[in-house]
Amino acid sequence: MSPILNTARLRLEPFDDKHFSGLLALNSDPVVMRFVGGAPVTPDEVQGDIDEAKHCWASLGFSWWAILVAGTDDMIGAGCVQHIENDSAKPVEVGWRLRPDQWGRGYATEAARTMIDFAFEVLHVRCIYAVADPMNDRSIMVMRRLGMRYIGLQEHYGRPVTTYALDRSSWQRARQSVPARS
Repeated sequence: MSPILNTARLRLEPFDDKHFSGLLALNSDPVVMRFVGGAPVTPDEVQGDIDEAKHCWASLGFSWWAILVAGTDDMIGAGCVQHIENDSAKPVEVGWRLRPDQWGRGYATEAARTMIDFAFEVLHVRCIYAVADPMNDRSIMVMRRLGMRYIGLQEHYGRPVTTYALDRSSWQRARQSVPARS
């Protein structure tokens, strides 16, 4: 069974068909997609993403979550633990995207923190990565708040991306001092 993760303000549910409308709205927003691939997606691509996530949850035990405000069905974003470029030979990464009206509220940091906990505590990964477009200052700030260390500019997803990493022992030290703002 795929895990639902809860934080003080959020609920993270593994992608399912009920998240289709929220995911279509999120991934159709050019402001959201500016740093994560550019073009808004089609309904067929969204359904394909949901189907692929369901397959990954069943076969790997990790994938994408819908990020919802706790106590509601309001989908404000999406987050993941997955292999970089979905290539099992590559390291595991944490990722997130939020609706622009939810930026600046600390939700990205809060969601990422619980997804990293999942990766270290449930999946027992030794190190987790995060990548971002070099111009995506907001995501890079979240990576720093999480205690991740800068690795450099690396080629992933067909382009150079800013890459950060966090090992398990550093996470255990940093998790006590991670600020709530994103």
